[in-house]
Amino acid sequence: MFKKLRKPVQISGWYFYSLHLILLIFAAGLVYFLTGNRIDFPSLYFPESHIVTVAHRGASGYAPESTLSSYRLGIRMNADYIEIDVQETKDGELVAMHDKTVNRTTNGSGNIKDLTLEEVKSLDAGTWFNRKHPIYAREEYTREKVPTLREIFETFGTDTRYMLEIKDPEDYSDLEEKTWALVEEFGLKDYIAIQSFSKDSLVKIRSWDKNVPLFQLLWYNRPAHISEQQLADISGYANGIGVNFLRINENYVLKVKHAGLLIYPYTVNYQVNMENAAKWGVDGVHTDFPDRFKEVIEELDSLDS
Repeated sequence: MFKKLRKPVQISGWYFYSLHLILLIFAAGLVYFLTGNRIDFPSLYFPESHIVTVAHRGASGYAPESTLSSYRLGIRMNADYIEIDVQETKDGELVAMHDKTVNRTTNGSGNIKDLTLEEVKSLDAGTWFNRKHPIYAREEYTREKVPTLREIFETFGTDTRYMLEIKDPEDYSDLEEKTWALVEEFGLKDYIAIQSFSKDSLVKIRSWDKNVPLFQLLWYNRPAHISEQQLADISGYANGIGVNFLRINENYVLKVKHAGLLIYPYTVNYQVNMENAAKWGVDGVHTDFPDRFKEVIEELDSLDS
């Protein structure tokens, strides 16, 4: 009997890994209990060396920007985020549109804030793209409509992450509140990041959730410079900055990262710029061509290995 007891116990691989999984879950729960912080598991999917790809208005180099086709293509190209510019119609509906007016990307005219959702939905949001980019033209793009933020969330759910830009909040009294309400309604708090040129908007959103990634957008008309004071100020409410790529250089990137902030420049579409951005150490890029950027990263990784 004692000989049997002394015989080594054979533990299956399944049991071994299951036990470790249970211990990992217990440890995560203990951290949550002790710190009172929500653990943002989706954010852990990005290793430190991973450069985030943001599909700028979707894969807008290949399809009409800010349409379901463009967003769908961005997801198919494995972008980490699809970028959505959020604006509000006259009757209070949130839609995806970059410009203040519908003039450039539809067959209509007028300010978004002065048009009802029904009026916006009556517009053709794709034919302009076929005319401008015949090499990528598709007949189905002529049937594209301006999507609402609700439609986008309903269509893609948790299949992607969303980089939401609060556009021109000075034109609307409740844009942040309505955007955040939809995020909560669809249970997407762990699948979004929010950016804006408006510090006030970001500070307001930070007061609602201390974990949501926030990016302060900046625009430079000349070679970029940012002071230590500016970086310290932004660090107080945001996780990073978005900045026009053509005005920055490697020193700017290093200075931002040294301040503990992420940097996602926009809009990086040419291979030489993609390579430079990656070599400078940016944390992510906004691009109209997510597939091209993925190829550049893979090529650089292969050269390093």
